[in-house]
Amino acid sequence: MESQAIWLTLRLAATTTILLLAFAVPLSWWIANGRGPARAVVQACVALPLVLPPTVIGFYLLVGLGPLTAPGRLLLHILGHPLAFSFSGLVVGSVLYSLPFAVLPLVAGFQAIGPEYVEAASMLGASPIRSFFDVTLPLARPALLSASVLVFLHTVGEFGVVLMVGGNIPGTTQTLSIALFDQVQDANYADANRTALIMIVFAIIGLALVYSRRPWRDSGRQLA
Repeated sequence: MESQAIWLTLRLAATTTILLLAFAVPLSWWIANGRGPARAVVQACVALPLVLPPTVIGFYLLVGLGPLTAPGRLLLHILGHPLAFSFSGLVVGSVLYSLPFAVLPLVAGFQAIGPEYVEAASMLGASPIRSFFDVTLPLARPALLSASVLVFLHTVGEFGVVLMVGGNIPGTTQTLSIALFDQVQDANYADANRTALIMIVFAIIGLALVYSRRPWRDSGRQLA
């Protein structure tokens, strides 16, 4: 059971990280360069998972993905099964719950990039898209690394959202955090200690990777 939970958790964390970064990079760039009240509203929505209990998010996801709502019935018709209590449902919940852990570091990274780099690329004839991929993203690599690691580790440690949306199905939706909860409930403290140590090791390795990187300004100095 523990090995199943490990591989399921790693699969969920990797899938969530890839999908979330694909969405968070353009969103973060827009927030970093946007103006007006819409930007503040979007930022507030992005930050909601930081202040709302995970059970609140999990509850509305469970209801929204179920057959009692129009989106839930549409997904049921397309997929042939509800997203709730499935791995796909875990991915949806994890992406929403980890959104601020991807967006906030990326916004800070984009805002730290001096406009002179983009202006220089524009003067050399680079289009906005090419300037973004050739200049902005390379300068934001440390922020991308931080966002990736934080999303991955946050997904590994999720409990409330995944439990509400996916339940506790071994091999299908039972992640490490849920397995740890079950082990404690069963007074199986030896296995619980081993599971907790696995999660601590993941966290230490990931955070050490982030903090061992050079400061963001060094990336700009190397590119200049």
